Amino acid sequence: MTDLLKNKVAVVTGSGQGIGRGIAIGLAKEGAKVVTNNRTQGSTGFAILKDEQLNALTEEEREWLKRLLKEYSGDAESTAQTIRELGGEAVSFFGDLVKFDVAAKLIEKTIGTFGRIDILINVLGTFQFCPIEEMSEEKWDYVFNVKPKAYFNCIRHAVPHMLKQKKGRILNCTSRAWAGDPIKHSHYAAANAAVVGLTRGVANELYHRGVTCNAFGPWARTRASFELAAYAMADKSMDDATKTRHKEMFEMTPSPEALGPIMAYLSSDLADGISGTVFNIGGNRIGIHQDPDVRTSIFKHGPAWTIEELEKQLPMTILQGYKSRSENPG
Repeated sequence: MTDLLKNKVAVVTGSGQGIGRGIAIGLAKEGAKVVTNNRTQGSTGFAILKDEQLNALTEEEREWLKRLLKEYSGDAESTAQTIRELGGEAVSFFGDLVKFDVAAKLIEKTIGTFGRIDILINVLGTFQFCPIEEMSEEKWDYVFNVKPKAYFNCIRHAVPHMLKQKKGRILNCTSRAWAGDPIKHSHYAAANAAVVGLTRGVANELYHRGVTCNAFGPWARTRASFELAAYAMADKSMDDATKTRHKEMFEMTPSPEALGPIMAYLSSDLADGISGTVFNIGGNRIGIHQDPDVRTSIFKHGPAWTIEELEKQLPMTILQGYKSRSENPG
């Protein structure tokens, strides 16, 4: 334990397992008092794997998956217990933060237990695969109700307390999918892009009032990452070499505990001037996403552009050398 976050109180949503758990423990190691959270008591099962995929795996692959599911099991209370065993202070809160009033109770418990809230880290998330032409309204809402809605719910109830203190840190978990992934989860891509928009909006609104807001896209070994590997291995159209590569890629994925130091830094007083930024974090690599500024533009005086003018001018100016991002996504 160190004193970087001494006397700070942090809420980490979605911290029963994986990335959220790694961050919660990392903050506690720097002296923060932590409120952990996930929806229900006990470890959850698979997020995307169905019987169809499980039955398509070999016996060896199923044993590999079973071992990982056990290794990455846990809930908010088991994370809080680990923190206490390390000598820190932590309490757990179980509840579905998609519900506005439940998010309010989370913050109320934090204030009631520790007297303040300095840090809010939104990590909870969900995902599914579905081609856009088959997507139902229910599938869309299922993903969007977590990101960004649950994030907004928690921010909305935490910010008044931070403003009274004239200081606060908000960190929202996004994904590289916010830039558009070439796989079948457009709703997930859109939800994570919404997190980036929410982050930048809150940052611009609150920066001069002492509250910063940043986003982070983590790369870490979690239940989602090994489920994705298993999902690929269950695909009958893939050859053995491709399946092996997916498994090897998972094995190379950094531990979620590696996120602790950078998240503690961004939660501390050292990060006073950092806001509205999207970080890309994985293992020992820390990056910043480029801002979505207008790269180039053309302008004309007088009446509006005509089709004939655009047909002539666009290829010679802003479209010169242009290639669709969809030709090389990611």
